Amino acid sequence: MTAAAKPGARSSARPSARPSDRSETAGVGALPPRAPGRARSDASRVAILDATLKLLGTTPLQQISIESIAREAGVGKATIYRWWNSKAAVVIEAFLKTHLSHTPMPRVSSPREALIRHIHLLIDEYNGWSGRVVAQVLAEGQGDPDVLREFRERFWYGRRAVVREVLEDARRLGEIRSDMDAELQMDMLYAPIYFRLLVRHLPLDKKFADTHCVAVMQMLAPPEAGAVTSTAQRRKTV
Repeated sequence: MTAAAKPGARSSARPSARPSDRSETAGVGALPPRAPGRARSDASRVAILDATLKLLGTTPLQQISIESIAREAGVGKATIYRWWNSKAAVVIEAFLKTHLSHTPMPRVSSPREALIRHIHLLIDEYNGWSGRVVAQVLAEGQGDPDVLREFRERFWYGRRAVVREVLEDARRLGEIRSDMDAELQMDMLYAPIYFRLLVRHLPLDKKFADTHCVAVMQMLAPPEAGAVTSTAQRRKTV
């Protein structure tokens, strides 16, 4: 990787969080009063994550180190290692600090529609700063298994569990076919997005989001619904 992960114009001002009824982050509730030492510790943690995000905006991931993060945050390396065991762990958590709130599973009555809207949000997000960070993490992970492990454990498995829950609801309601492996169905939803993210042969834009959702939902439709859709589409072309 040689290109720096520079935030585009669209990502220079991060949008406010979108609401979701299927949260992938910890719940929010009343917290007990904190001792001064705990407050200082939390402030250092936030400073580390903010410093990591700042570095990701100007520096290729391969050139970022624990030392550079510590220097930017104004803390010692030991403070970073108190919470994270590697650079990859810090980078991925900093990325998640904004990514999950911008790509939620929307609150709608139809699970199929929730998946479609989520895919649109994800493609829009990956078209900017978040996509460049993820591409660099995955690229670095090809030479460092620990990076991929951190990516899977801190992000991938949790996101996939949320999608799996919605997908199972859609299968149960007959909105998506249930005679196909659910893991394969999730791969069908995400694989084209990550292919474009990594190869960059074609854009991750709204046109792609629209056509991808139409195509994949047609493939995932129950057999009888797919036959009706195909017949209707053939009639339109006559």
